[in-house]
Amino acid sequence: MEEIRIQKYLAENGIASRRKCEKYILEGKVQVNGITITQLGTKINPTKDKISFDGKEIKEESINKVYILLNKPIGYVTTVKDQFHRNTVLDLVNIHNIRLIPVGRLDMYTSGALILTNDGDFIYKITHPKHEIEKTYIVTVNGKVAEEEIQKLREGINIENYTTSPASVRQLAYLEEKNISRIEIIIHEGKNRQVRKMCEAIGKKVLALHRSKIGDLEVKSLKIGQWRYLTKSEVKDLINKNCDFY
Repeated sequence: MEEIRIQKYLAENGIASRRKCEKYILEGKVQVNGITITQLGTKINPTKDKISFDGKEIKEESINKVYILLNKPIGYVTTVKDQFHRNTVLDLVNIHNIRLIPVGRLDMYTSGALILTNDGDFIYKITHPKHEIEKTYIVTVNGKVAEEEIQKLREGINIENYTTSPASVRQLAYLEEKNISRIEIIIHEGKNRQVRKMCEAIGKKVLALHRSKIGDLEVKSLKIGQWRYLTKSEVKDLINKNCDFY
């Protein structure tokens, strides 16, 4: 078997995304034949070398790759472990002997579409900024949203010294009796709490936030808290533009 980069090997064996594995290497958490390595360019031969992560050997075996779509409820954090002992999305999707990793994040108070997988290389492909996978959000805000405010969101708006890329934005409804509006925002970026900050930048407080789609994947057929396996064609559709990204 030919040599491959250590971070790619770790990702393919479900340790984490390739970028996260690079961080683990730099932190000295990876050993090759008993020697701690910190060079990202290190190559290994999986058939000859003994690879360990956090002191535990990674057994070279055929791993069943799993891809799951979850309709995340409010009140769950998007992390593998939480230092404050809050409920995590893995409490909702617990598959025996499979280490699942959330693909990207939704904050604790946001519901909706979230992918989980044990394929670190898949995570790397679809979360890399180069790939620009669209995410669709349904946002409930206070007050009426003026057309000029919608246009500001479409063109890009400054949030914390950063100007967002152009977005697709449309008004869905204004409920006069409650004085709230619902708008749809489609972005391809993934900055921390970006949609909330975009709305705050036009003076609107987010009352509810739901991610309805990732790419073409919708969660409308899933009740809140439910999940399902992605089909092979769905996985392929997500990465088909990036199949040469190695």
